[in-house]
Amino acid sequence: MAHFTSRSLLPLPVYVKKILLVKTSSLGDVVHSFPVIADIRQRFPQASIDWVVEEAYAPLVELSPGVRRAIPVAIRRWRGRLLGAATWREIGELKRLIRAERYDDVIDTQGLLKSALIAAAARGRRHGFDAASAREPIAARFYDVVHHVARDQHAVSRNRQLAAEALGYRVREPADYAMGIDRSLGQRGDRIVFLHATSRADKHWPEASWMELGRLLERRGLRIVLPWGTERERERSGRIAAGLQSAEVPQGLPLRAMADLLALAKGVVGVDTGLVHLAAAMGIPAAAIYCATDPRLTGIHGCAHSVNLGGLHRMPSPQEVVEGLFACGAL
Repeated sequence: MAHFTSRSLLPLPVYVKKILLVKTSSLGDVVHSFPVIADIRQRFPQASIDWVVEEAYAPLVELSPGVRRAIPVAIRRWRGRLLGAATWREIGELKRLIRAERYDDVIDTQGLLKSALIAAAARGRRHGFDAASAREPIAARFYDVVHHVARDQHAVSRNRQLAAEALGYRVREPADYAMGIDRSLGQRGDRIVFLHATSRADKHWPEASWMELGRLLERRGLRIVLPWGTERERERSGRIAAGLQSAEVPQGLPLRAMADLLALAKGVVGVDTGLVHLAAAMGIPAAAIYCATDPRLTGIHGCAHSVNLGGLHRMPSPQEVVEGLFACGAL
C-alpha cells in the first residue's frame, strides 16, 4: 500500500504568466487599451500584468483591478529637456524598472518608434504590429514576433486582436473596459458636462453651437459644467458660460478628479477627445461630436450608453446632439 505524506496533498503551484503592455499615450488611446486587460484576465485569470504609460495617465491605469503595476514614462516632458542630467537619470530608472522583471510576453499596442524602443528594453518575447499594420512601420523592426492587424478597424478592435494573436486566444464580444471606477455614481443630479477642448483646431465644435446646445438643455432644467485644462481652454469655457444662464466653470482638475466629476454627471457631451472616451468607458451616457475624424475608426466603441455624431467634414447640429443625449439615456 502506498503511503502519502501531507506534502503529497499540497496543490501544485500555479504558474503566473507575466505580461507587459506598452501603450503610453494619448488619453483616448489609453482608454482604448483597457479592454485588452479584461480580455487577458478572462483567458489568464492569474496573470501578472504591468503597463508602461505616460506619467499623466498612470493614476487612471492604477485604478484598473487587472493591472499589477503602472510603470510611468515621461516622454513628453523628456523631449523638452533631452540634454538635462535629470532626464537621463529618469530614463535609466525606467530601464531598471522594466528590466527588473522577466516577462513571458511584451505587447506594444501603440505601434510607434517610441513605444517599440520601450518594448525592446524589456526582457521577454516582444510582440507588435507588422510594418503594414503599425502606425510607424519602422517600429516593426524592434519586435521578436509581428502580427498583421488590418488598419481599417476601430482602434479598440486592433488592440484586442493584437493581444489575442500574441497570447493565443480568441476575442469575445462585447468589449469590457473594466475601468475600476464606481459606475453607480453616474446618472445622478442634473449636470451635463461639456468637453469642448481638443488638441486639433479642426476637431472643435463652434462656440455658438455649444451655447445653443446649453440653452436647449437649460430649458430642460439641466445645469452645464465646463471643465478645462489649459488657459486657452479656460477662456473658451468662460465665453461659452457667458452665453448661458447658470453654467459652471470649475477650477482646473487633475485627471483623477476629472474622472470623479464625470462619474457624477447625468450625461456628457464632448468632441473627439480622450475624456469623452473615458466617460463612455465608465458607463456615463455620452454623446461624442465628430467634425474632422472618422468615428468608425476612433469613435466611442463598445459602450452601451453612448452615441457618435457627425464625422469627416460633417458637424452635427445642437438639436442632433440633444437627440443623441435622448438616445443614450441622458435625458
